[in-house]
Amino acid sequence: MNQFPWLTLIVLFPISAGLLIPFFYSKGNKIIRWYTLGVCLLEFLLITYIFCYKYEFSNHYIQLKEDYNWINFMDFHWRLGIDGFSIGLILLTGFVTTLATLAAWPITKNPRLFYFLMLAMYSGQIGLFASQDILLFFLMWELELLPIYLLLIIWGGKCRLYAATKFILYTAGSSIFILIGALIMASYQSNTSTFNFQNLINNTYPLELEIIIYLSFLIAYSVKLPILPFHTWLPDTHGEAHYSTCMLLAGILLKMGGYGLIRINMELLPRAHSVFAPWLIGIGAIQIVYAASVSLSQRNLKRRIAYSSVSHMGFVLIGIGSMTNIGLSGAILQMISHGLIGALLFFLSGISYDRTRTLFLNQMGGIAALMPKIFALFTSSSLASSALPGTSGFAAELMIFLAIVNTNHSVIFKIIIVTIQGIGIILTPIYLLSMLRQMFYGLKYHNISTSFFDAGPREIFISFCLFIPIIFIGFYPNFVLSIWDDKTNYLFLQNALQKS
Repeated sequence: MNQFPWLTLIVLFPISAGLLIPFFYSKGNKIIRWYTLGVCLLEFLLITYIFCYKYEFSNHYIQLKEDYNWINFMDFHWRLGIDGFSIGLILLTGFVTTLATLAAWPITKNPRLFYFLMLAMYSGQIGLFASQDILLFFLMWELELLPIYLLLIIWGGKCRLYAATKFILYTAGSSIFILIGALIMASYQSNTSTFNFQNLINNTYPLELEIIIYLSFLIAYSVKLPILPFHTWLPDTHGEAHYSTCMLLAGILLKMGGYGLIRINMELLPRAHSVFAPWLIGIGAIQIVYAASVSLSQRNLKRRIAYSSVSHMGFVLIGIGSMTNIGLSGAILQMISHGLIGALLFFLSGISYDRTRTLFLNQMGGIAALMPKIFALFTSSSLASSALPGTSGFAAELMIFLAIVNTNHSVIFKIIIVTIQGIGIILTPIYLLSMLRQMFYGLKYHNISTSFFDAGPREIFISFCLFIPIIFIGFYPNFVLSIWDDKTNYLFLQNALQKS
């Protein structure tokens, strides 16, 4: 057991600090912004300290364990711990949330509530990735819903009420299936219910029951990841949310679904996962092509990027469904890569909107000469999203390609999946380069004026902070792969022993 509660500290610190914001002077926007940024930065430094000095790369077991009794009659404990699957996403959460807070600098409407909700989301996201109790996992999953709903309905666009209602109906409605699955797992063949991940790993269920439990969790993850056909809330939400909220949605929230699929479905329900794995691969391949095709038809800039996110999440599904070391490692790398690239694209779309006051591509055009820095940043991030060699997306997608080749499926199945993936990779630069052409080239429309100003120091700083790790990971992916390599090896060894 860990002596100092490092994980409890990083889970509770943001929301605890946020509780002080209502006491600030109501018109002191500048003080509130700097205070929130300072809290986010300090939190990220604490996470970095834990990663550098407390986390052991070669240890595949749960580290920095904390276990405090919370509710006796339900065996509900405050159980926290980290391993290779979670620490990378916790680092991503700290990094993206800090930059999203800085990106929200122009917000002037009710800043106290806005920044409190940002910090509440911060705690919920860290808490979910650090949870070692399935009921605590559900609690942290639910903690995300209200802040995003309020951020959307108060600071969203013209259709924010429709988008917020759709978001809460999809996500809240699907979340109940996590609770159902958790209660079945905790109470099966046990006199006393247990929600401890480490105890649930040792549980065995009849295959039919395991499949039902697996489906219950999969429904919830299908909405959050998202997986076809439960994806329709995402373009609407991204289309109406403020771009700082979009950075958190694309950068972190979608990764909660992928993480849950690995942490619970793959690790705790291995037999059912082997049954569903080919279906995940097939759905993932279809999702890549379908979302890329729909993205090409979108006239709204943020909706086009949103469908791009849906397409890229298809690679995550394929990697998880491949049931190989390289596939799972590629899926986690793809989540981190997309977290950076997606956050960058939505940030750049937001600062472009601040200048053009439109998100419709057919109302833009010819703004490259007026905003050359934004043009260069948008072009670079679009090429990264296209998985250009030397970027993080290329390394992740290449690993997932190789994973399909190394699976035990038939040659015909492999050929079909690889071909569909290839079509998706061809479509990606088509819709992204088309987006760049409509935005920056061609005629200057009537709503474009020469009074535009280019990206400022704050915007360039945020863009470079997101772009540098994209390039670094692309050239040296082993640095991040080493974080979870031992854990993935251990997971497949454990599953192989269980099957034998």
